[in-house]
Amino acid sequence: MEADADAGSLDWAKAWMCATFTRGLGPEEVFARYGADPERARLLGWNAASDLLSGESGDGMVSLLRAGRVGEWAFRVEEEGGIGFGEGSLAALSRGTETYSVATTEGIDVFQYWRDGECVEYFEPGMEHSRSEPLGPWWDRVEGALAAHEGEGAGMAPVVALVLDHLGITLDDAALNGLWPSLTLAGDDAPAAPLGNTYAGEGPVPPGTALDFGPSSGLS
Repeated sequence: MEADADAGSLDWAKAWMCATFTRGLGPEEVFARYGADPERARLLGWNAASDLLSGESGDGMVSLLRAGRVGEWAFRVEEEGGIGFGEGSLAALSRGTETYSVATTEGIDVFQYWRDGECVEYFEPGMEHSRSEPLGPWWDRVEGALAAHEGEGAGMAPVVALVLDHLGITLDDAALNGLWPSLTLAGDDAPAAPLGNTYAGEGPVPPGTALDFGPSSGLS
């Protein structure tokens, strides 16, 4: 499938959202690694899936998760939440594989690349001091993509387009409006970040940190 790098066809990525792309998983495994029951998922279009949020109650954060697979990559798009860029979620999701995460929420935009439970690259675009070490190649790519659409109100859509082009897949508005497995998940149900001996649990997991996926983690 040819990639569509035109940010204009990615309106879904301009607003509050978090998208992850993981190699080799299916949507059921994606949901399971987020701590959700895959059997709760329903095949819904975007509008029908968004209606699921209106039926939720309580004071906690509830996210709408939609997942699917395009080629060898599983995508997960989250609306109205930030589960998908947390350390615990990305450590679980990338276990045994690799995951790209692009998120934009109230007051923060984040790009992350994880491999086998470890953060390889983390930064908030435009904030060079937020870059994780050792410095990776994606900072220059992301800054260039955003600069090319400066002043257009494109949000993180140019970054999503950049990642999709790198992966060689398409997930534009028309594709995402199709029927995909969808469910809601409370933020409290997301996997917690497993802590190693050298990680204090604040900020991104430093690259190279050994993360414990022992029996108590629920991820073995």
